[in-house]
Amino acid sequence: MKKNVLVFGLISGLLISTFMVFAMTSCYKSGTYEGNMIMGFSAMILALSLMFVAVKNYRDKYNGGVISFGKAFQIGFLVALIASTMYMLTWAVDYHYFLPGWMDGYTAHMVKELQSSGKSAAEIAKETKNLQDMKEAYKNPLVFAAYTYLEILPVGIIVALITALILKRKNAPADFATA
Repeated sequence: MKKNVLVFGLISGLLISTFMVFAMTSCYKSGTYEGNMIMGFSAMILALSLMFVAVKNYRDKYNGGVISFGKAFQIGFLVALIASTMYMLTWAVDYHYFLPGWMDGYTAHMVKELQSSGKSAAEIAKETKNLQDMKEAYKNPLVFAAYTYLEILPVGIIVALITALILKRKNAPADFATA
């Protein structure tokens, strides 16, 4: 199981990390910080869908065609944890060493959006303060890691739950019994 989880977790992490680097660099260089949320979550789901392959591979090749919901979820969760950790570490390196002004640009962009949104001055001031607080909190490595994990790990948990529900199997199919 360890090798299976490690291989698929690393592949998944490499895919989502690569996508994230290109997407964030594009946002930073162009000065546009919108429009990537749907594409970003789609990329996460696509990369994390490798856990489906990991669970099916383990069930069919190493476990005689049988797997409990708990074991399937465990494999999926571990794949998601590896991929999420790679994503967080990649973003930490990218953010701190290659995109040092990213948060300043993002904050300025969002403040500009708020000002053109038609919201009241009080609402704009409140949301601007929240952005400034987030920018300040991002300087703390633990908060930075937590925010980054919160972007991807919940998606991984949901995909792991769905994968476990789909692939759980209590009894081996007839073709496994004769093999």
